[in-house]
Amino acid sequence: MKFENVLADVNGFGRFQIMIIAISFIGRFTLPCHFMLNNFIAAVPSHRCDISALDDGGVFKNLSETERLVVGIPLQDDGTPSSCVMFAEPQYHLLSDSFNTTELPIAPCQNGWVYDNSTFKSTITSQWDLVCERRGENKATATIFFVGVMFGNLTFGSLSDRYGRRIMLLVSYVTALLFATASAFSTSYTMFAVLRFFTGFSITEMMCHNWRMMGFFFFLLPTAIAYFVNDWRLLIISITAPLILSIAIWRWVPESSRWLIARGNLDQAKMYLTRCASMNRKERPIPTLTNEVSERYQTYSYIDLVRTPKMRKLAFKTGLLWLCIATTFYGISFNLTGFGLDIYLAQFSYAAVELPAKLAVYYLLDKVGRRRVEASALLLAGVCLSINIVVPKDLPVVRAVVAVVGKGFSSASFATIVLYSSELYPTVVRQNGLGYNSFMARLGVAVAPMILLLDSVWKDLPQVVLCSTAVIGGIIARTLPETRNKFLPETIEDIERPTSTDMNRL
Repeated sequence: MKFENVLADVNGFGRFQIMIIAISFIGRFTLPCHFMLNNFIAAVPSHRCDISALDDGGVFKNLSETERLVVGIPLQDDGTPSSCVMFAEPQYHLLSDSFNTTELPIAPCQNGWVYDNSTFKSTITSQWDLVCERRGENKATATIFFVGVMFGNLTFGSLSDRYGRRIMLLVSYVTALLFATASAFSTSYTMFAVLRFFTGFSITEMMCHNWRMMGFFFFLLPTAIAYFVNDWRLLIISITAPLILSIAIWRWVPESSRWLIARGNLDQAKMYLTRCASMNRKERPIPTLTNEVSERYQTYSYIDLVRTPKMRKLAFKTGLLWLCIATTFYGISFNLTGFGLDIYLAQFSYAAVELPAKLAVYYLLDKVGRRRVEASALLLAGVCLSINIVVPKDLPVVRAVVAVVGKGFSSASFATIVLYSSELYPTVVRQNGLGYNSFMARLGVAVAPMILLLDSVWKDLPQVVLCSTAVIGGIIARTLPETRNKFLPETIEDIERPTSTDMNRL
């Protein structure tokens, strides 16, 4: 008997499953919010060199603040004070507005920076001066976090298979709470980076597996909290604090019956299934579980994804596709500046577009098919990115609208690939395939912040790279088989000996 048949006997989705969702909701809802938290805790306020060191005790101290900026800091092309350089000496003759500043001696900021605190009281950027030549360290905090998520999923996945989902969920809650809270009290950038790695490490795939389908809330919640909590330390604590309640109600989380069956603990699995049937008001007795049920979950491993030719090709294509999708999605999501919107409005706009994007996906998947939706969404995201390369910077509203539309298409591609991949992989290795794809997605997320640093080479280079990534992903999606209204593969042999034209595309 298959486990799916056992689920049907206990009324597969009912009050018991709703109870589990309610109990785990806080953890599933809270921790993925850390994914977007870096947009706020590492935000870069407007800044300029601290020119107080130029005070010679004479004329300088008698100047107004505006006049001090004129004689102390050169102007950028847009007429604003430079963020990273200052005049080596006060240039008092500039007060007459009659001197060319291009030949005047300049120097890096000598005495730190002055930050605009009107939006954020404090960020890690202003805390440790992660600007100018240290801006790479600022972007690296997001990469470090997601590298932690990547390795954490591998580790927790392995430990969950060995010790059970329930106990590892508690370990995840506790460690995430401890590391995240500790990071809020960091006294150095190095300490913060290490603790953010372990915070990401503690966020398991069990808690963020379904977050993409609720992307609106995971963009909106940290935005709403950050609007009222504008100190980075308090913001981290505010986002993480609900985990205390998750830990308190963990005792009511049942162990996974599927895992118990896989481990051969059939009596305990039947106990949970009986409880499930009772809560779901299913009066039919639970059938006796046999080793035939558990054997299905003990045969295959990640090696089977690459053991045979067509399976290996499928794994390569889907892994690369997930990499492209994640890089594009997060590359757009992390780029909140440059469109004429403040950071809260930009983040809210990115959140708002999630809803129509998801609704459109749900409608189109059964109308035009998975492959067309996936390929079209990625290619259209690439088109939006390419448009913003050529749209002049003095049209911020147009650029903002195009960016939000592109975010919508990238969100649609992410929503589609979750379902699409689960249908492409045969049943026996589906979990392994999705785990591998998730790893590739995390790799793409970790790379995305580094891509944004390419603007120091050429201002539009990040857009070019993200556009190219989206287009490559769309091309790969076009080479995959369609799964709409098809018999889905159950074994690796179904992949290796396809019976349809679509499957021959592998």
